[in-house]
Amino acid sequence: MTTSSGPAPRLAAYGPPRPPQARAVALVLHGGQEHSRVPGSRWYPAYLRMMPFARDIAAKGAPHGVAVRLLKNRFRGWNAPDLDPVQDARWALDEIRREFGDLPVAIVGHSMGGRVGLRVADDPSVRAVCALAPWTPEGEPVEQLAGREILIAHGDLDRTTYAHDSYDYARRAKEVTDRVARFDVRGERHAMLRRARQWTRLATGFVLGALETQPADPRITNAMRQPAPEGLRVPL
Repeated sequence: MTTSSGPAPRLAAYGPPRPPQARAVALVLHGGQEHSRVPGSRWYPAYLRMMPFARDIAAKGAPHGVAVRLLKNRFRGWNAPDLDPVQDARWALDEIRREFGDLPVAIVGHSMGGRVGLRVADDPSVRAVCALAPWTPEGEPVEQLAGREILIAHGDLDRTTYAHDSYDYARRAKEVTDRVARFDVRGERHAMLRRARQWTRLATGFVLGALETQPADPRITNAMRQPAPEGLRVPL
């Protein structure tokens, strides 16, 4: 439930609004800024960047019963201590339960959205989180990841969020759940545009595999079997 005043969060459906024989749900979360009370918008570049992920997951997952929802946050900022996007994501998970019942959920989030997805991994519906170029500052908690499947991918040229931070986060997460893999995306920056198809393919494969609607991507399962640091610095 959201508590801060202002505009309301919104969920957009991709693919069939409610696939026949729905089996699972993918929730897509966009990025943002550290501090901003500017209202969210469908034209916000961080929101637009996540549309291809939502479309691809829907195209490949809807025939197998995967519903896809893209969340538009109320505000652009993380806005500590209110943590507005965390509130919005928890609202979205409640809405998904209201619509679909207790179906498993996989989250895909970019940048701030990756941080949000990892924060709300303790929700009982969440099975897996894919965090793309996540904002994971020092001290970010990992205890909520117990029992979850986690994929992190980070461009090695990213100067907005930092690959060394997400590696440290993944290393600590590996102590909580053994289902952690992390990829270094070579030659890529924060916007994930230079190798956009590879980012999309990796995220979609992870989501559909984690939701058990198609065979798991062997690159990801192999990385999860490896100890740190090998399974947390896989080149892509």
